[in-house]
Amino acid sequence: MPKHIGIAAVSPEGSALCYREIYRHAGRILGDTGHPRVTLHNEPFEDYMAAVLRDDWTAVGALLARSARLLARAGAEFAIVPDNVMQHAVHLAETDSPIPWLTMTDLVAEAISAENRSTVGLIGTRMVMTGSTYQTHLGIRGVKVVIPKEEDAEDIDAIIFRELVYGVVRPESRKRVLGVIDQLRERGCEGVILGCSEGSLLVSPTDCEVPVYDPNGLLALGAIQCAIGERSLDQNP
Repeated sequence: MPKHIGIAAVSPEGSALCYREIYRHAGRILGDTGHPRVTLHNEPFEDYMAAVLRDDWTAVGALLARSARLLARAGAEFAIVPDNVMQHAVHLAETDSPIPWLTMTDLVAEAISAENRSTVGLIGTRMVMTGSTYQTHLGIRGVKVVIPKEEDAEDIDAIIFRELVYGVVRPESRKRVLGVIDQLRERGCEGVILGCSEGSLLVSPTDCEVPVYDPNGLLALGAIQCAIGERSLDQNP
């Protein structure tokens, strides 16, 4: 029987997308039967955001660890968190979690390295674009990460927090983001990371002239691979 997957939910839209993608991958890989159990637990999104805004990553880790404990009680054998910013706190949650974690940052770095990219663009919230969420993981693999210009980064951050987290997708916002991705391509990027959990609502691979790396989708695929034994939770990219 496949391992039981636990989702520590943060953004409602992003977590729902991940849950959906898990079962799409399950259907593609396993067919109509033999799918894993999936349990989702969330602490209030506002609690996560309040902790991040006051730069209290210990509190974020505690929220994740609480979800992990409850997921384990429900039978989950490992946990994922489909949120880019919160990857910073997974290592803090691990010390107080009864089950292991699978992180999207490792999966994204693995996918980009496997395709021998040397330079990739990154769009997402301001914290993801200017922080170390992907920069460290890719930098140690020799991959340069390029982010949008200041004005473009501000617009993308606003689109995410004012629209995407509520499931709102405006045509003008899609056009704006695709324009930024095209600029990143012109600056030498060989691919782009959609560094927000709701990114696939706005951008699809067919929209872009460069490969698109969707961390949420890669996490869903990685979760299925772990559940059916095709990937070890101890596996390092």
